[in-house]
Amino acid sequence: MVTGFTSAGWDVLLLGPMPTPAVAALTRSMRADMGVMLSASHNPYHDNGIKLFGAQGYKLTDDIEAKIEALVERMALEGPEFALADPDKLGRVRRLDGAAGRYMELVKASFPDDLRLDGLKVAVDCANGAGYKAGPELLRSLGAKVIAIGINPNGMNINQKCGSTNPNKIKLAVKKHKAHLGISLDGDADRIIMSDELGNIIDGDQIIAALATRWKNKKMLKGGVVGTLMSNYGLEKFFKSEKIKFIRANVGDRYVKENMQKNNFNLGGEQSGHIILGKFATTGDGLLVALEVLFAIRKGRKASDFFNKFQKTPQILKNIEVKDKEIIKSTEVKKYIKIAEKLIKGQGRILVRKSGTESKIRVMAESNNKKLLNNCINIISKRIK
Repeated sequence: MVTGFTSAGWDVLLLGPMPTPAVAALTRSMRADMGVMLSASHNPYHDNGIKLFGAQGYKLTDDIEAKIEALVERMALEGPEFALADPDKLGRVRRLDGAAGRYMELVKASFPDDLRLDGLKVAVDCANGAGYKAGPELLRSLGAKVIAIGINPNGMNINQKCGSTNPNKIKLAVKKHKAHLGISLDGDADRIIMSDELGNIIDGDQIIAALATRWKNKKMLKGGVVGTLMSNYGLEKFFKSEKIKFIRANVGDRYVKENMQKNNFNLGGEQSGHIILGKFATTGDGLLVALEVLFAIRKGRKASDFFNKFQKTPQILKNIEVKDKEIIKSTEVKKYIKIAEKLIKGQGRILVRKSGTESKIRVMAESNNKKLLNNCINIISKRIK
Protein backbone atom coordinates (compact mmCIF):
# COMPACT_ATOMS: atom_id res chain seq x y z
CA MET A 1 0.00 0.00 0.00
CA VAL A 2 2.73 2.44 1.03
CA THR A 3 4.84 1.54 -2.02
CA GLY A 4 1.87 2.21 -4.27
CA PHE A 5 1.22 5.64 -2.78
CA THR A 6 4.85 6.77 -2.89
CA SER A 7 5.34 5.52 -6.46
CA ALA A 8 2.44 7.78 -7.46
CA GLY A 9 4.10 10.76 -5.74
CA TRP A 10 2.19 10.79 -2.45
CA ASP A 11 3.83 11.40 0.92
CA VAL A 12 2.79 8.89 3.60
CA LEU A 13 2.55 9.14 7.40
CA LEU A 14 2.60 5.75 9.15
CA LEU A 15 0.47 5.68 12.33
CA GLY A 16 -0.26 2.09 13.20
CA PRO A 17 -1.28 -0.08 14.70
CA MET A 18 -4.06 2.34 15.64
CA PRO A 19 -7.87 2.23 16.03
CA THR A 20 -9.98 3.17 13.01
CA PRO A 21 -11.38 6.32 14.72
CA ALA A 22 -7.78 7.40 15.38
CA VAL A 23 -7.02 7.27 11.66
CA ALA A 24 -10.16 9.30 10.94
CA ALA A 25 -9.37 11.90 13.62
CA LEU A 26 -5.67 12.24 12.69
CA THR A 27 -6.45 12.49 8.97
CA ARG A 28 -8.43 15.59 9.82
CA SER A 29 -6.12 17.08 12.46
CA MET A 30 -2.96 16.44 10.38
CA ARG A 31 -4.66 17.94 7.31
CA ALA A 32 -3.99 14.86 5.21
CA ASP A 33 -5.75 14.30 1.90
CA MET A 34 -6.86 10.79 2.82
CA GLY A 35 -6.79 8.25 5.63
CA VAL A 36 -6.42 4.50 5.13
CA MET A 37 -7.16 1.77 7.68
CA LEU A 38 -6.19 -1.85 7.04
CA SER A 39 -8.27 -4.07 9.30
CA ALA A 40 -10.51 -7.10 9.62
CA SER A 41 -12.74 -4.85 11.76
CA HIS A 42 -14.97 -7.20 13.83
CA ASN A 43 -14.16 -10.25 11.68
CA PRO A 44 -11.40 -12.91 11.68
CA TYR A 45 -7.97 -11.90 10.31
CA HIS A 46 -8.57 -13.50 6.90
CA ASP A 47 -11.30 -10.90 6.25
CA ASN A 48 -8.76 -8.04 6.28
CA GLY A 49 -9.99 -5.12 4.20
CA ILE A 50 -9.52 -1.41 3.59
CA LYS A 51 -11.42 1.52 5.11
CA LEU A 52 -10.93 4.88 3.40
CA PHE A 53 -11.49 8.35 4.86
CA GLY A 54 -11.64 11.69 3.09
CA ALA A 55 -9.76 14.78 4.25
CA GLN A 56 -12.47 15.71 6.79
CA GLY A 57 -12.34 12.29 8.47
CA TYR A 58 -15.58 10.92 6.99
CA LYS A 59 -15.81 7.56 5.23
CA LEU A 60 -16.02 7.77 1.45
CA THR A 61 -19.46 7.41 -0.11
CA ASP A 62 -20.69 4.23 -1.79
CA ASP A 63 -20.44 5.93 -5.20
CA ILE A 64 -16.78 6.86 -4.76
CA GLU A 65 -15.86 3.42 -3.39
CA ALA A 66 -17.67 1.75 -6.31
CA LYS A 67 -15.63 3.85 -8.75
CA ILE A 68 -12.38 2.88 -6.98
CA GLU A 69 -13.31 -0.82 -7.07
CA ALA A 70 -14.19 -0.61 -10.78
CA LEU A 71 -10.86 1.11 -11.49
CA VAL A 72 -8.91 -1.55 -9.56
CA GLU A 73 -10.66 -4.36 -11.45
CA ARG A 74 -10.02 -2.67 -14.81
CA MET A 75 -6.35 -2.05 -13.98
CA ALA A 76 -5.92 -5.69 -12.97
CA LEU A 77 -6.93 -6.67 -16.50
CA GLU A 78 -5.56 -3.79 -18.59
CA GLY A 79 -2.73 -2.31 -16.51
CA PRO A 80 -2.35 1.11 -14.82
CA GLU A 81 -4.19 4.12 -16.21
CA PHE A 82 -1.78 6.65 -14.69
CA ALA A 83 1.92 7.34 -14.98
CA LEU A 84 4.15 6.64 -12.01
CA ALA A 85 6.05 9.57 -10.52
CA ASP A 86 9.47 10.50 -11.87
CA PRO A 87 12.38 9.61 -9.50
CA ASP A 88 12.65 13.17 -8.17
CA LYS A 89 8.90 13.28 -7.51
CA LEU A 90 8.61 10.05 -5.52
CA GLY A 91 6.67 10.33 -2.27
CA ARG A 92 8.36 10.21 1.11
CA VAL A 93 7.48 7.99 4.09
CA ARG A 94 7.86 8.70 7.78
CA ARG A 95 6.41 7.28 10.96
CA LEU A 96 4.44 9.76 13.05
CA ASP A 97 6.02 9.55 16.49
CA GLY A 98 3.52 9.72 19.33
CA ALA A 99 0.51 9.07 17.09
CA ALA A 100 -1.27 7.15 19.89
CA GLY A 101 -0.68 10.02 22.28
CA ARG A 102 -2.10 12.53 19.80
CA TYR A 103 -5.23 10.42 19.39
CA MET A 104 -5.70 10.03 23.14
CA GLU A 105 -5.40 13.79 23.60
CA LEU A 106 -8.02 14.35 20.89
CA VAL A 107 -10.40 11.98 22.71
CA LYS A 108 -9.75 13.59 26.11
CA ALA A 109 -10.26 17.06 24.60
CA SER A 110 -13.96 16.19 24.20
CA PHE A 111 -14.35 16.25 28.01
CA PRO A 112 -13.72 18.80 30.78
CA ASP A 113 -10.05 19.26 31.68
CA ASP A 114 -10.68 18.01 35.21
CA LEU A 115 -12.13 14.63 34.12
CA ARG A 116 -10.71 11.94 36.41
CA LEU A 117 -11.67 8.29 36.81
CA ASP A 118 -9.98 7.72 40.17
CA GLY A 119 -11.77 5.06 42.20
CA LEU A 120 -13.26 3.32 39.16
CA LYS A 121 -12.24 -0.22 38.30
CA VAL A 122 -12.68 -0.92 34.59
CA ALA A 123 -12.26 -4.18 32.67
CA VAL A 124 -11.42 -3.73 28.99
CA ASP A 125 -11.22 -6.35 26.23
CA CYS A 126 -9.25 -5.02 23.25
CA ALA A 127 -10.01 -8.02 20.98
CA ASN A 128 -6.28 -8.54 20.27
CA GLY A 129 -6.73 -5.67 17.86
CA ALA A 130 -5.77 -2.09 17.09
CA GLY A 131 -6.86 -0.68 20.47
CA TYR A 132 -4.59 -2.98 22.50
CA LYS A 133 -2.35 -0.11 23.64
CA ALA A 134 -4.46 3.03 23.33
CA GLY A 135 -7.44 1.56 25.23
CA PRO A 136 -5.79 0.63 28.52
CA GLU A 137 -3.35 3.58 28.39
CA LEU A 138 -6.15 6.12 27.92
CA LEU A 139 -8.13 4.79 30.90
CA ARG A 140 -5.05 4.54 33.15
CA SER A 141 -3.98 8.08 32.24
CA LEU A 142 -7.27 9.30 33.74
CA GLY A 143 -6.77 7.40 37.00
CA ALA A 144 -8.88 4.28 36.44
CA LYS A 145 -7.72 0.90 37.68
CA VAL A 146 -7.69 -1.21 34.50
CA ILE A 147 -7.98 -4.96 34.00
CA ALA A 148 -6.95 -5.45 30.36
CA ILE A 149 -7.49 -8.59 28.28
CA GLY A 150 -7.18 -9.21 24.54
CA ILE A 151 -3.94 -7.18 24.42
CA ASN A 152 -1.60 -9.69 22.75
CA PRO A 153 -2.19 -9.40 18.99
CA ASN A 154 -0.16 -11.68 16.73
CA GLY A 155 -1.80 -10.75 13.44
CA MET A 156 -4.08 -13.76 13.38
CA ASN A 157 -5.89 -13.78 16.74
CA ILE A 158 -7.89 -10.58 16.19
CA ASN A 159 -11.48 -11.05 17.47
CA GLN A 160 -10.71 -14.71 18.20
CA LYS A 161 -13.12 -15.71 20.99
CA CYS A 162 -12.86 -12.19 22.40
CA GLY A 163 -13.94 -8.61 21.77
CA SER A 164 -17.36 -7.12 21.07
CA THR A 165 -18.52 -10.14 19.05
CA ASN A 166 -17.83 -12.39 22.06
CA PRO A 167 -18.89 -10.25 25.04
CA ASN A 168 -19.12 -13.19 27.44
CA LYS A 169 -15.39 -12.75 28.07
CA ILE A 170 -15.76 -9.19 29.40
CA LYS A 171 -18.80 -10.25 31.45
CA LEU A 172 -16.68 -12.90 33.21
CA ALA A 173 -13.82 -10.42 33.77
CA VAL A 174 -16.19 -7.88 35.37
CA LYS A 175 -17.60 -10.46 37.77
CA LYS A 176 -14.20 -11.95 38.61
CA HIS A 177 -12.54 -8.59 39.38
CA LYS A 178 -15.68 -6.84 40.73
CA ALA A 179 -15.27 -4.04 38.18
CA HIS A 180 -17.63 -1.07 37.94
CA LEU A 181 -17.84 -1.40 34.15
CA GLY A 182 -16.72 -3.72 31.35
CA ILE A 183 -15.68 -2.40 27.94
CA SER A 184 -15.43 -4.75 24.96
CA LEU A 185 -13.99 -3.30 21.74
CA ASP A 186 -13.86 -4.92 18.32
CA GLY A 187 -10.66 -5.46 16.34
CA ASP A 188 -10.35 -1.88 15.09
CA ALA A 189 -11.95 -0.29 18.17
CA ASP A 190 -14.80 1.51 16.40
CA ARG A 191 -17.40 -0.73 18.07
CA ILE A 192 -18.17 -1.15 21.75
CA ILE A 193 -20.29 -3.57 23.78
CA MET A 194 -20.34 -3.20 27.56
CA SER A 195 -21.07 -5.08 30.77
CA ASP A 196 -22.55 -3.45 33.85
CA GLU A 197 -21.27 -4.25 37.36
CA LEU A 198 -23.74 -7.14 37.64
CA GLY A 199 -22.39 -8.85 34.52
CA ASN A 200 -25.32 -7.91 32.26
CA ILE A 201 -24.20 -7.49 28.66
CA ILE A 202 -25.12 -4.06 27.29
CA ASP A 203 -25.50 -3.79 23.51
CA GLY A 204 -25.37 -0.73 21.26
CA ASP A 205 -29.12 -0.03 21.50
CA GLN A 206 -28.95 0.10 25.30
CA ILE A 207 -25.89 2.36 25.23
CA ILE A 208 -27.60 4.71 22.75
CA ALA A 209 -30.77 4.87 24.89
CA ALA A 210 -28.75 5.80 27.98
CA LEU A 211 -26.67 8.43 26.17
CA ALA A 212 -29.72 9.93 24.42
CA THR A 213 -31.49 10.29 27.79
CA ARG A 214 -28.42 11.88 29.35
CA TRP A 215 -27.89 14.26 26.44
CA LYS A 216 -31.57 15.24 26.39
CA ASN A 217 -31.47 16.07 30.11
CA LYS A 218 -28.25 18.06 29.62
CA LYS A 219 -29.78 19.80 26.57
CA MET A 220 -26.96 18.36 24.45
CA LEU A 221 -29.12 16.21 22.14
CA LYS A 222 -29.53 17.82 18.76
CA GLY A 223 -32.56 16.88 16.64
CA GLY A 224 -32.89 13.24 17.62
CA VAL A 225 -31.27 9.83 17.15
CA VAL A 226 -30.46 7.76 14.06
CA GLY A 227 -30.62 3.97 14.43
CA THR A 228 -30.73 1.25 11.77
CA LEU A 229 -33.12 -1.35 10.44
CA MET A 230 -31.59 -3.69 13.05
CA SER A 231 -32.29 -1.42 16.03
CA ASN A 232 -34.54 -3.14 18.57
CA TYR A 233 -38.24 -2.23 18.42
CA GLY A 234 -38.12 -1.67 22.18
CA LEU A 235 -35.67 1.19 21.56
CA GLU A 236 -38.04 2.78 19.07
CA LYS A 237 -40.93 2.56 21.55
CA PHE A 238 -38.74 4.03 24.31
CA PHE A 239 -37.78 7.04 22.19
CA LYS A 240 -41.44 7.57 21.30
CA SER A 241 -42.36 7.63 25.00
CA GLU A 242 -39.52 10.09 25.68
CA LYS A 243 -40.55 12.29 22.72
CA ILE A 244 -37.13 11.79 21.12
CA LYS A 245 -37.24 11.71 17.33
CA PHE A 246 -35.93 8.41 15.94
CA ILE A 247 -34.97 7.59 12.35
CA ARG A 248 -33.90 4.21 10.94
CA ALA A 249 -31.08 4.10 8.38
CA ASN A 250 -29.70 1.17 6.38
CA VAL A 251 -27.32 -1.09 8.30
CA GLY A 252 -23.79 0.32 8.37
CA ASP A 253 -22.23 3.20 10.28
CA ARG A 254 -21.67 5.25 7.12
CA TYR A 255 -25.43 5.28 6.48
CA VAL A 256 -26.04 6.26 10.09
CA LYS A 257 -23.60 9.16 9.70
CA GLU A 258 -25.12 10.24 6.36
CA ASN A 259 -28.57 10.37 7.97
CA MET A 260 -27.20 12.26 10.98
CA GLN A 261 -25.73 14.90 8.66
CA LYS A 262 -28.85 15.05 6.50
CA ASN A 263 -31.15 15.58 9.52
CA ASN A 264 -28.67 17.59 11.61
CA PHE A 265 -28.69 15.01 14.46
CA ASN A 266 -25.67 14.52 16.73
CA LEU A 267 -26.23 10.96 18.01
CA GLY A 268 -26.64 7.69 16.14
CA GLY A 269 -25.50 4.11 16.03
CA GLU A 270 -26.08 0.42 15.66
CA GLN A 271 -27.06 -2.42 17.93
CA SER A 272 -23.66 -3.99 17.13
CA GLY A 273 -21.91 -1.16 18.98
CA HIS A 274 -21.00 1.31 16.24
CA ILE A 275 -21.97 4.53 18.01
CA ILE A 276 -21.28 7.97 16.56
CA LEU A 277 -21.11 10.94 18.92
CA GLY A 278 -21.51 13.59 16.24
CA LYS A 279 -20.67 16.38 18.66
CA PHE A 280 -17.14 14.99 18.97
CA ALA A 281 -16.30 12.54 16.15
CA THR A 282 -16.82 11.78 12.45
CA THR A 283 -17.12 8.01 12.88
CA GLY A 284 -17.81 5.35 15.50
CA ASP A 285 -15.29 5.44 18.34
CA GLY A 286 -15.42 2.80 21.07
CA LEU A 287 -13.06 4.60 23.44
CA LEU A 288 -14.86 7.92 23.10
CA VAL A 289 -18.18 6.23 23.91
CA ALA A 290 -16.57 4.43 26.87
CA LEU A 291 -15.35 7.74 28.30
CA GLU A 292 -18.80 9.30 27.84
CA VAL A 293 -20.32 6.48 29.91
CA LEU A 294 -17.55 6.60 32.53
CA PHE A 295 -18.00 10.39 32.77
CA ALA A 296 -21.69 9.77 33.59
CA ILE A 297 -21.08 7.14 36.32
CA ARG A 298 -17.84 8.47 37.80
CA LYS A 299 -19.51 9.87 40.93
CA GLY A 300 -20.82 6.59 42.32
CA ARG A 301 -23.71 5.95 39.95
CA LYS A 302 -24.11 2.25 39.12
CA ALA A 303 -23.79 1.24 35.47
CA SER A 304 -26.85 -1.02 35.84
CA ASP A 305 -28.96 2.03 36.80
CA PHE A 306 -27.50 4.16 33.99
CA PHE A 307 -28.32 1.58 31.30
CA ASN A 308 -31.76 0.52 32.61
CA LYS A 309 -33.87 2.45 30.12
CA PHE A 310 -36.11 0.10 28.13
CA GLN A 311 -37.30 -3.49 27.81
CA LYS A 312 -35.93 -5.13 24.69
CA THR A 313 -38.36 -6.84 22.34
CA PRO A 314 -37.21 -10.47 21.90
CA GLN A 315 -35.04 -10.63 18.79
CA ILE A 316 -33.43 -13.52 16.93
CA LEU A 317 -30.66 -13.06 14.39
CA LYS A 318 -29.59 -16.01 12.23
CA ASN A 319 -26.53 -15.85 9.97
CA ILE A 320 -26.63 -18.21 7.00
CA GLU A 321 -23.46 -18.89 5.00
CA VAL A 322 -24.06 -18.79 1.25
CA LYS A 323 -21.97 -19.08 -1.91
CA ASP A 324 -23.80 -16.19 -3.56
CA LYS A 325 -25.47 -13.43 -1.55
CA GLU A 326 -27.67 -12.57 -4.57
CA ILE A 327 -29.79 -15.60 -3.66
CA ILE A 328 -31.74 -13.13 -1.56
CA LYS A 329 -33.22 -11.77 -4.82
CA SER A 330 -34.47 -15.16 -6.06
CA THR A 331 -38.21 -15.67 -6.60
CA GLU A 332 -38.29 -18.63 -4.20
CA VAL A 333 -36.64 -16.77 -1.32
CA LYS A 334 -38.76 -13.65 -1.87
CA LYS A 335 -41.89 -15.84 -1.79
CA TYR A 336 -41.04 -17.36 1.59
CA ILE A 337 -40.04 -13.98 3.06
CA LYS A 338 -43.54 -12.75 2.16
CA ILE A 339 -45.09 -15.83 3.81
CA ALA A 340 -43.17 -15.12 7.03
CA GLU A 341 -43.99 -11.40 6.91
CA LYS A 342 -47.69 -12.23 6.56
CA LEU A 343 -47.51 -14.53 9.60
CA ILE A 344 -45.80 -11.99 11.85
CA LYS A 345 -47.72 -8.91 10.66
CA GLY A 346 -49.09 -6.93 13.58
CA GLN A 347 -47.06 -8.93 16.10
CA GLY A 348 -43.49 -8.08 15.07
CA ARG A 349 -41.19 -7.50 12.15
CA ILE A 350 -38.69 -9.30 9.90
CA LEU A 351 -35.53 -8.09 8.18
CA VAL A 352 -33.56 -10.16 5.65
CA ARG A 353 -30.36 -8.65 4.28
CA LYS A 354 -26.94 -9.40 2.83
CA SER A 355 -23.94 -9.07 5.13
CA GLY A 356 -21.72 -6.17 4.15
CA THR A 357 -18.48 -7.98 5.04
CA GLU A 358 -19.09 -11.74 4.82
CA SER A 359 -20.65 -14.33 2.48
CA LYS A 360 -23.74 -14.52 4.67
CA ILE A 361 -27.43 -13.69 4.63
CA ARG A 362 -28.67 -12.26 7.93
CA VAL A 363 -32.24 -13.07 8.95
CA MET A 364 -33.60 -11.06 11.88
CA ALA A 365 -37.04 -11.18 13.46
CA GLU A 366 -38.61 -9.45 16.48
CA SER A 367 -41.76 -10.33 18.38
CA ASN A 368 -42.99 -10.92 21.92
CA ASN A 369 -44.47 -14.18 20.58
CA LYS A 370 -41.37 -16.40 20.74
CA LYS A 371 -42.99 -19.41 19.04
CA LEU A 372 -44.03 -17.23 16.11
CA LEU A 373 -40.54 -15.67 16.10
CA ASN A 374 -38.78 -19.03 15.69
CA ASN A 375 -41.30 -20.23 13.13
CA CYS A 376 -40.76 -17.20 10.87
CA ILE A 377 -36.95 -17.44 11.14
CA ASN A 378 -37.07 -21.14 10.22
CA ILE A 379 -39.36 -20.61 7.23
CA ILE A 380 -36.89 -18.20 5.65
CA SER A 381 -33.59 -19.77 6.68
CA LYS A 382 -34.57 -23.28 5.51
CA ARG A 383 -35.55 -21.89 2.11
CA ILE A 384 -32.26 -20.00 1.76
CA LYS A 385 -30.28 -23.13 2.70
